Amino acid sequence: MSDPVFEGFLKQQFRQGMALAQQSDLLDLQPMDPGKETPSRYLARFHCKGLVRERSGSVVEASEFHVGIWFPSDYLRQVDPLKVITWLHPLNVWHPNIALGLPVICLGRIAPATELVDLLYEIYEVITYQNWAPHDGLNPEACQWARNHQDRFPTDRRPLKRRTLNLQVQDAKDTSNPS
Repeated sequence: MSDPVFEGFLKQQFRQGMALAQQSDLLDLQPMDPGKETPSRYLARFHCKGLVRERSGSVVEASEFHVGIWFPSDYLRQVDPLKVITWLHPLNVWHPNIALGLPVICLGRIAPATELVDLLYEIYEVITYQNWAPHDGLNPEACQWARNHQDRFPTDRRPLKRRTLNLQVQDAKDTSNPS
């Protein structure tokens, strides 16, 4: 049975999400429901600076992060964050709000019908340490580390959406403003 309200929501998410991806140098967004007009699953690839922990224990910058996003059929009424957002890559990501070695990322409370673009911005802010919890995180060791290394944050200051520059070109033949 098709839900026209949910289908309309999915169409709007697709349009807005793809528009953001087109206006971003840091985000690739791929619908994971091939050929479907109203995709409910996405792969978001962020090309920004975040942190990973190497086997040696050192924390270094990385530049690519993958997250899965799924809008289940009851998403407009209730949200299970563990179903909606899945951390995919890299598994050695180093962040208090991302479980080390597990596909779990915490964005805080996700309200029903939270839009795709809002989720993408929140994920980006977590990856780049613009949003992180210094206590009670999914990775307690990263929490402790982050409290002592706040001078490294945010790891990437670039905006997710490319800034637009409005230029007005004056015609060379325009003599109304002699300078």
